Amino acid sequence: MTLPSRRDWLFSGKAFLASMLALYIALAFDLPRPYWAMAAVYVVANPLAGATSSKGLYRALGTLIGASAAVLFVPVFVNAPELLSLVVALWTGCLLYISMLDRTPRSYVFMLAGYSLPLIALPEVGTPANIFDIALARSEEIIIGITCASVVGAVVFPTSVGTALAARIAGWLDDAASWAGEILRGEGALPVTPLRRQKLAADIAGLDLIISQLSYDAATRDVVAHARELRGRLLMLLPLLSSLADRLHALKAQDGELPTDFAAVLARAADWLGRGRDADPAEADALIAAMKAQRPQDPGDWDELIRASALDRLGEIVALWSDCLVLKADIERGQHAGPWRPRFRHRRVVGPARHYDFGLMLFSAGSCVLATLAACAFWIASGWTNGGTAVMMSAVACSFFAAMDRPAPFIRTMAVWSGVSLVVSAVYLFGILPLVHDFEMLVLVFAPPFLLLGLMIPRPQLTMLGMLVAVNTASFVAMQNRYSVDFATFANEGFAALAGLTFAFAWTVATRPFGVEIAARRLARAGWADLAETAAGRNRDDHERLAGRMLDRLGQLVPRLAAIEDRELARVDGFAEVRVGFNIVELQKMRRGMGFPARAAVDSVLAGVAALYRERAARQSLTAPPDALCDGIDAALRLATREEGAEGRRTLDALVGLRRVFFPGTPGPAGGFAPQERFQPGRFQPMPMAAE
Repeated sequence: MTLPSRRDWLFSGKAFLASMLALYIALAFDLPRPYWAMAAVYVVANPLAGATSSKGLYRALGTLIGASAAVLFVPVFVNAPELLSLVVALWTGCLLYISMLDRTPRSYVFMLAGYSLPLIALPEVGTPANIFDIALARSEEIIIGITCASVVGAVVFPTSVGTALAARIAGWLDDAASWAGEILRGEGALPVTPLRRQKLAADIAGLDLIISQLSYDAATRDVVAHARELRGRLLMLLPLLSSLADRLHALKAQDGELPTDFAAVLARAADWLGRGRDADPAEADALIAAMKAQRPQDPGDWDELIRASALDRLGEIVALWSDCLVLKADIERGQHAGPWRPRFRHRRVVGPARHYDFGLMLFSAGSCVLATLAACAFWIASGWTNGGTAVMMSAVACSFFAAMDRPAPFIRTMAVWSGVSLVVSAVYLFGILPLVHDFEMLVLVFAPPFLLLGLMIPRPQLTMLGMLVAVNTASFVAMQNRYSVDFATFANEGFAALAGLTFAFAWTVATRPFGVEIAARRLARAGWADLAETAAGRNRDDHERLAGRMLDRLGQLVPRLAAIEDRELARVDGFAEVRVGFNIVELQKMRRGMGFPARAAVDSVLAGVAALYRERAARQSLTAPPDALCDGIDAALRLATREEGAEGRRTLDALVGLRRVFFPGTPGPAGGFAPQERFQPGRFQPMPMAAE
């Protein structure tokens, strides 16, 4: 592990400064629980000023919603503990489900509102008359902490979200440029995309989180639209690179060596793309013109069809890359540089659609509801005085890690480090704080542990751990205006908190024993079902949304594939399936203007594709495509040559794409593709339509 950097120390110092400022203000106003203000700073603190502001706003909203619910429900149901338990459990679970539907930082509003109700309500059920004062105090103290964190983050050496976004984009472009270089120089010209390259789709999730925070940073508010455009183009690059790799592999497998002029164009593009983020966007037009000059205008055989398709893909990649460079430069400047004129003008830019596994999300939320109910039932039956704290911590733990495939290890870690926080708090409460008599000395004694914990938060692998220990330590110390502590009370509260976390761990192990395998299989099956419906004509006008769903699904699947050993799932090429989706929708659009013979052939191909993906979804395995589908595609290719204009070219390109995905090892159809004089009935028998 590397030593903390200067930026890590700067962030830690800023977080500690903000926490002490929040604690001082809360103490000065004699608020009942000033430690909540201190803890709130570490909950929202982020090295990026915009991220701190956005999370602070979401935490304030979530706290206000949860506090309002506590004020509403506790007086009504305080005399019916069973009903109150049901209300608390359902409120927590329903808002947790809503939070999982919103996969942006804004989801924190709903999750926090869900578990804020038990946090505020359950410890005070014995004194319902105080619930309004407690809810108001918690809201005030948390807002003080949020305000201090946001002000310090924005004033003291602020780090812009745009800086982090530019760094992420630059790293992503370097990785994509490396892949493009491998493809164009031959090493990466493969029909199947390696898993390490499919990971590029997963990396977009990190960009999404940063883009969602741009509007909270004054320096980057003007580039939000550019950032969203850039995201769509970055995602669009991935299936195009995969398609180019496949076409070049086919050409080399068929001819051995590429024609000299064609190879020269590839080398020129490789040199330009190899510069990565430093490439000059102005060179794109000359490259695209050179590719158009090399493209066969009327491909006469399979080799020319593949070459034309490869040049089309490469031209689109160059245009997209140029657009990405221009957008990146605008984002780095923090402003527009005049009207933006994209080189890639095709409608096929990936939309913002997302894939949601509603079944697993509902199961996760339901598990949280049942865990809260079970903990409440034990509390009521036992009459345990501190049982409310146990229920509260159980609800928090189940909510916090609900979206993970295997939440149990994280809950166990939370329980272990909460125990460490309890020990540290005991040392402070009974060994150090009795010797402290002014605020200055308090700051000095708090500095060592909290500065060290602050160094952990900027590191992604330690962020959760550092935040939990800092927040729990501040909460267990429970700093007040006057030193007043009782060991029995402290021990009972600490034991109740650990008991709640231990119960949450045991409950999760019992109710969610499966790991990432089931989520990965459901993702793969959902993708196959989506393609089957699209081929059947149900999503024919949903090109951008289909691509968005499929690439988002791929981004969720790739990290899971890296964590499991499933040979069947390891064969899934997510980019190939995205290419299938593009080609299906293209055929659905082009078939409308075709003559009867070609339209019938295309319909037969689409029916075969729909049947294949229905079978894969039903069997949950990569069923091999039938030979009849290959014959149908070849027949449709020959008939599509009769279609004139851009529609005919696009149909041929889509059919070539399908054939390469499904039959990469099968030699291309022999003979020429010159149009025949006229279609003769009976010479082509379309494949039977798949049963609906």
